[in-house]
Amino acid sequence: MSVLAHASVQKNICARIGAALYVIWGVLHLLASWGIHALAATIPSGLAYARMEQAAWNLAVFAVLAIVLALALNWRNDRIGYWINLIVVGVVDLGFVVLIVMPGYVPASLTSLAGPILFVIAATFSTIGLRSARPN
Repeated sequence: MSVLAHASVQKNICARIGAALYVIWGVLHLLASWGIHALAATIPSGLAYARMEQAAWNLAVFAVLAIVLALALNWRNDRIGYWINLIVVGVVDLGFVVLIVMPGYVPASLTSLAGPILFVIAATFSTIGLRSARPN
């Protein structure tokens, strides 16, 4: 295998690992969305109930977006897909950390930070894949 062919395989592997991790991030957040929906069902209907249902819906939409982008674009090491998933998933996780974890509503643990950790690893692999695809 030539050096150029080997480099091409390397970038595709990194991009695909990043894409797979974004898919896992999306599935994890679909499960979290379902958990928010189930929690909302335990409280009386009203504004708090409606806001929790809206949060569950929004999280599910972001999760599906991340999965679709990962499979359609990140898997192919696409620059647009890279930036959209990096920004959208990053903003979603930043909001979770700043608004939920830091105030102490959820304890900072490996379980609660699984999403942000997956994001950082996915972004790292996607970045390596994209940077290795650029001509020097």
